[in-house]
Amino acid sequence: MTQVDTVYEYLQQNFAENEPIFLSQLEVPEMKDVIVRQQIKKLTEDGRLKRFDTGIYYLPKKSLFASGSSPSVEEVISRKYLKDDDGQCGYIGGIMFANKLGLTTQVPAVYEIYTNKATTDYRETRLADFRVILRRPYAKVDTENASTLQFMDLLKEVMDIAELDGPELTERLMDYMKKKKISMASIDRFLSLYPERIYKNMYEVGLLNGVSA
Repeated sequence: MTQVDTVYEYLQQNFAENEPIFLSQLEVPEMKDVIVRQQIKKLTEDGRLKRFDTGIYYLPKKSLFASGSSPSVEEVISRKYLKDDDGQCGYIGGIMFANKLGLTTQVPAVYEIYTNKATTDYRETRLADFRVILRRPYAKVDTENASTLQFMDLLKEVMDIAELDGPELTERLMDYMKKKKISMASIDRFLSLYPERIYKNMYEVGLLNGVSA
């Protein structure tokens, strides 16, 4: 079996169709990295492998369209920034998260991501044709606290981006807290790490009662 076929067989055995394959994380047994990269290039050239973006590939899934289908940017972002070997290490914030909760009708043109993988407080990058902002979270993200931190980052800027107000906004936020089982105690645990404006916003939306400021 040729080296290129060996790599292709390994990919087929370890990755599903349209699953993102990160070249930086790819290790083929008994094959040097430089050789793996050469074979990946060959597989891309002959069409057995597709390139999503620099260093990101996938095994194409057949579809009704000649170009085939590809991974969604959300799936690539999840694999690249939101998960690691220990579980969840990041989450999507900003207008995109507010839109998901129905707090705004704005359609974001950027993915704003809080992740342990960020090395600075703020950095802009691109993923395929999408603009991505990477932010360092106020506390290390894990599977247990991700929902709480994501919600607190929303509260930090909710008065600036929410199109709802009054009881309607309060009810929407409370419903989400119940859905994700976010307690006031879990919020209180991280409050001291956030800018002071989060207290004002929590008061404005009726969530400050019971939280020690």
